[in-house]
Amino acid sequence: MKKILLSAAAVIAFSFAAQAQSEEIKFGVKAGANFTNFGGDADTDGKTGFYVGALADLPISGNFHIQPEVQYSNEGADDDNNIDYIRIPIMAKYYVMEGLSLQAGPEVAFKIAADDFVDEATKSIDFGLGGGVGYELPMGLFFDARYNVGLSNISDVDGFDLKNTGFQIGAGYRF
Repeated sequence: MKKILLSAAAVIAFSFAAQAQSEEIKFGVKAGANFTNFGGDADTDGKTGFYVGALADLPISGNFHIQPEVQYSNEGADDDNNIDYIRIPIMAKYYVMEGLSLQAGPEVAFKIAADDFVDEATKSIDFGLGGGVGYELPMGLFFDARYNVGLSNISDVDGFDLKNTGFQIGAGYRF
């Protein structure tokens, strides 16, 4: 299943890259803070974590770009409900003015580590949506803020609804 999803993401990214003829594809790195919690039936306090990742910015047409990303993301709730994911967002970006973009798109996340209880009680894949805003300087430095909401129930416990939610704020650099 993981191989199929990763292959599909790669095919989509390369398809968009083939369409991006007039402008240059830019690659970059990003990092920042995560403020996450569980939604649904959980009664937990939020957690502060971090994320690091890489991206490709694919110009499609005029002000419209596609930005696939791969992130290592430290998430969860409270101090003892930790989950680490490899998160793959594919963001549609629209530049409303020079440097300022609105972003939205789907994401899939693969659990790679978790505290023992959380690991046993949660599924290994999460699907969600992200939306946010970004601002980039001409030199390649950029800043962004994004809200992510889980769409799938990650609980492996029958009758219990558990969803990831989180806010990211960070910075990065496009080459």
